[in-house]
Amino acid sequence: MPALNVEFSDRELEDLRQIAKERGTSMKALVRDAAAADIARHRALQQGAEEFRRVFSAHADEFAAAFPDDEPPPVRGAGRAA
Repeated sequence: MPALNVEFSDRELEDLRQIAKERGTSMKALVRDAAAADIARHRALQQGAEEFRRVFSAHADEFAAAFPDDEPPPVRGAGRAA
């Protein structure tokens, strides 16, 4: 399995040791779990954003009607041939 060397300040390293000790786990497991949780959070945010865009696009006219003050101003010259 690939590995990654990560540098921490003395204070951060001591904090990690203390947290790992309190949780009854190794520092390696603590850091790996934190990274895995952040990866999962990032993926969930991406999926949520994709779903939001899908729903918003599918209902754009309804949103525009419900929130007319939030609509951007019309683009000048839009729809006219140059």
